[in-house]
Amino acid sequence: MLNYLNTLFPIRYTVFGLCVLGLGFSLLGGLLTGMPAEVVLSALAFGLLTSTGVYDLRQTKSSVLRNYPIIGHLRFMLEFIRPEIRQYFIESDNETTPFSRSQRSLVYQRAKGDSDKRPFGTQLDVQAQGYEWINHSVAPTHITSHDFRVTIGANTEQPYEASIFNISAMSFGALSANAILALNAGAKRGGFAHDTGEGSISVHHRQHGGDLIWEIGSGYFGCRNADGSFNEEKFIANACTPQVRMIELKLSQGAKPGHGGVLPGPKVTPEIAQARGVPVGVDCISPSSHSEFSTPIEMMQFIARLRKLSGGKPTGFKLCIGHPWEWFAMVKAMQVTGITPDFIVVDGAEGGTGAAPLEFTDHVGSPLQEGLLLVHNTLRGVGLRDKIRVGCAGKLISAFDIARLMALGADWCNSARGFMFALGCLQAQTCHTGHCPTGVTTQDPLRQQSLVVGDKTERVFNFHQETLKALQELVQAAGLQHPNQITAHHIVRRSGDQKVLSLAQLILTRIEDGALLQDDLSRLPHIYQNTWPQARAHSFVLP
Repeated sequence: MLNYLNTLFPIRYTVFGLCVLGLGFSLLGGLLTGMPAEVVLSALAFGLLTSTGVYDLRQTKSSVLRNYPIIGHLRFMLEFIRPEIRQYFIESDNETTPFSRSQRSLVYQRAKGDSDKRPFGTQLDVQAQGYEWINHSVAPTHITSHDFRVTIGANTEQPYEASIFNISAMSFGALSANAILALNAGAKRGGFAHDTGEGSISVHHRQHGGDLIWEIGSGYFGCRNADGSFNEEKFIANACTPQVRMIELKLSQGAKPGHGGVLPGPKVTPEIAQARGVPVGVDCISPSSHSEFSTPIEMMQFIARLRKLSGGKPTGFKLCIGHPWEWFAMVKAMQVTGITPDFIVVDGAEGGTGAAPLEFTDHVGSPLQEGLLLVHNTLRGVGLRDKIRVGCAGKLISAFDIARLMALGADWCNSARGFMFALGCLQAQTCHTGHCPTGVTTQDPLRQQSLVVGDKTERVFNFHQETLKALQELVQAAGLQHPNQITAHHIVRRSGDQKVLSLAQLILTRIEDGALLQDDLSRLPHIYQNTWPQARAHSFVLP
C-alpha cells in the first residue's frame, strides 16, 4: 500500500498523511466514548509529534530532518505547494541565483535516481537574446558507453585516464568530514577524480581510496615548513601515494582571484591542523602569491620539480585569467624553457567559495568563457595545444554545460557546487557561518551527523553517472562519437539583434595553429596584437 501511495506522493507525505488520518479516527473514537475532545486531541498531537521527531532523527535520507526534526517538514510542505505559489505570486523556476530552482532540481533528481524528464515543453524563452542550443544530426550515432575519458600527461611516467567530469576543488575545512567522505567514496565508485582543494589531503580523503588531484596553493598545506615555505620531503610523502593521480599548482581561484585567505584559529581543529601541517588553534594563512617562484620561468621550473618529485605524475596549474600579459608571459616561459605543464585548469570568475568579499565575487577575474578561450587560443597560437590538456570549472550543472565548454576548447570539466547539491546542499548560502543546515559546509559535529555518508555516496555517484548519460545522448543526437568532437560550430546562440549564429561565428578571437609564431600579427585580435609582443618570459610585469 505504501509503495503504491509513494508513486503518487513522496513517502514522507504519505506517512504524515496516514498519521493525520489516524489522528482523525482516534479523535472520533474518543468523542464517541465520551472523552473530552481537547484531551484526546492533545494526547494524540503529542504522540504524533514525538513519533515524527524520533523518525526524523533516525532516518538517513534527509539531512534537513536530521538537523531539524519536526519543523523540517515545513520546508517539504512548502516545497510541495511552492510551484503554484511561485507561478502566480513570486518568480519562475529560472530566475533565482546563483543557481535556479530548475538547475538545483535537476541535480537532486539525478542524484536521487528520480526521473529528470520534463513535461509540457521548455520553460526558457527560445526567442530571447542569448538562448543557446546544440544542432542535431539526421544521422544520429550510437555510443556503447557514457564513460568518456581523456588522457592527461601522456608523456609522463604515470599518465592518468581521467573522466571528463570530476569534482572540483573543495577543501576539508570548507567542507565537513562527512561531505569529504561521501564525495571521495562516490568518486571511487564512479571512477572519477576528486580535487582536494588547497586544504591538502585529510584522513577523510584517504578512507575510501578515490582518485585524488592534489591541489597545492600558496600556503603549501601538506608540504610546508613552519614558516610557510615549501617542504620537499613532505611533498614526496604525500605525492607519491598511489591515490594521488595528479598535482595541481593553484595560482588563483575564480571566486576571489589574487586575494588569499585566512582560516581563523578557532576553526583550525586538530583534524584540519594535521591535514594542513599547521598548529592547532592558530590562524591558518593562505598568502595571495607563491613564495617558491616570482617569475614565469621560475614557475615552469617549479612545475618540473613537482613532477619529478611526484614520480612523474601529471603536473599542471590552475588559474583564473586576470592580466592577459601575465598569462602570455607563462606561455613564453614554456617556449624559452621547453617545460610545459601537463594540464591547465581555467577557473571562471563565476565560481563559488565558502566566503569572499562582494567586490571580488562580482567584479574580479575573467568569466569562464573568456578565460577558457584565451587559454585555448594562445596555446594553439604557439603550437602547444596538443601537448597540454585543458580543464575548466565555473558554474557547471548539466550535460549541456559540459558540451558547451568542450565546444570552447575544454578537454574536461569540473563541478563543485553541482556535487554539493548532490550531497543535499539547499543553497542556503550560510557556508561561511558554520550553520549549514544540511551538514555539508560545517565543522559542527552535531550538524555533520545529519549527512549520512552511505546515502550521499550513492547520490554523488548517481549525479555523475546520470549527467554523463545525458551527455552521451547529446553527443549521439549530434551525430558524434565523443564529446571531444564537439566544436564551436555545433553550438548555436541567438544574438542581441536576433541573428542566429554559431559560437564559431560569435567568437572572434579564434586563432589558428602557430599564428603567434609569425612575425605579422596584424590579422589577429587586438589583445594579441597589442599585448603579446610586450609579454616577457622572465617577468610577470610589463616593461
